Amino acid sequence: MLQNAISKLKSEMNQNADNSYIQVVGEFLLNHLKANPESAEKIMAPDKTIGKSLDEMRKVAEKKKVGNCAVLTDAEGFAVVLKYFGIEPLGNVPAASPKPAAPAVDFDVKLEDLLQE
Repeated sequence: MLQNAISKLKSEMNQNADNSYIQVVGEFLLNHLKANPESAEKIMAPDKTIGKSLDEMRKVAEKKKVGNCAVLTDAEGFAVVLKYFGIEPLGNVPAASPKPAAPAVDFDVKLEDLLQE
């Protein structure tokens, strides 16, 4: 079953070699299968494709749309893909980069201090 799921994904990727989105999601799913071979059966569902998972991502992103822009983080997008295939994300979905913490101010300089003789 695992080899069939890998073949299914690679076949769709080869048929859409010029679509970078299908390539990225396909690679994600191939890596997911390596770590989680039990997901192969769900990937093999005849009505499920990488392309249709992208449509699901678009629908989710549209709900977050601000103006003409809709963006998902990697983690959000890949979680949508797994959910589309009926796979419960178990922490192997790439996490979004944490926001950098504001730097702590450890000194205070005033212009007056610099101008004193």
